[in-house]
Amino acid sequence: MMLVRRVSAQVARRGSRFLSADAAAAPHVTVEYRDDKIAFLTLNRPNEMNALTEVMGDEFIAKVKELTVAAEEQKIRAVVLRGAGGSFSAGGNLNWLKERAQAGGFSNSITMNKFYRRFLCVREIPVPLVAAVQGYAIGAGCCLTLACDMRVVSKTATLGFTFPKLGIHPGMGSSLLLPRIVSSDFANYLLLTGHTVKGDVAAQRGLALEAVDEELLLNRAVEIATVLAGNSPIAVQAAVRTLRHTKFDGLDAALQREADSQSLCYSSGDYLAGINGILKKAHPAFQGWEK
Repeated sequence: MMLVRRVSAQVARRGSRFLSADAAAAPHVTVEYRDDKIAFLTLNRPNEMNALTEVMGDEFIAKVKELTVAAEEQKIRAVVLRGAGGSFSAGGNLNWLKERAQAGGFSNSITMNKFYRRFLCVREIPVPLVAAVQGYAIGAGCCLTLACDMRVVSKTATLGFTFPKLGIHPGMGSSLLLPRIVSSDFANYLLLTGHTVKGDVAAQRGLALEAVDEELLLNRAVEIATVLAGNSPIAVQAAVRTLRHTKFDGLDAALQREADSQSLCYSSGDYLAGINGILKKAHPAFQGWEK
């Protein structure tokens, strides 16, 4: 729980700082094309540890559409998803999460379903996606990596699905995707305890393809993307469609179930306890169902 409080506090603190006009106007998401048919898709809010927001999500959708067109025009054959600065993504923005306690249940369900889809649309890019994960990949940030075809992590990265420590149900497809990527025991452990793991452990347990020293992370992700881009694009992209069909089968129903469950949690005393625990840097006293 200490980690959840520390990361969330950092996100809230950094997000409240005065930003220069250039920083405020900087795009939340960027795309960079290389000469070798590889593109970088980058979460670009390093001062906020790339916390996921609705504004970022709207830009993310636009960049995904751009990359989809580029792939269809055979300009790219692989994409590396990364986070600018020291972290991949620290998850949902704390201030936005606080607002969920004030919104109605049905409204929250709609809001969360839309929020998930803003980022999970990355799976619509028809070429292989390699996530390069450094620093923190927490909550929704870690969920985003699950939508990629493979993950390369730094050995010191911190990954986790910390939802229960905040008093909410897992979201953004994690309840469906994680058990399809790692063993059911390990998925249950991560989703029910909210504990985090380091990158080397993530690789050992199948959550990542491999773990490397942080200074080698981007180069290693590009090496893998280069191999993918060098193969027949017809064969690779057909295989990507097949593999994703199996991986994401049932996603719509899972997202609705997660959104409904999270909306229920947002109206509970436990969620308020989780939020207050972060703000006060204290372990929350979860009470469970109200009598």
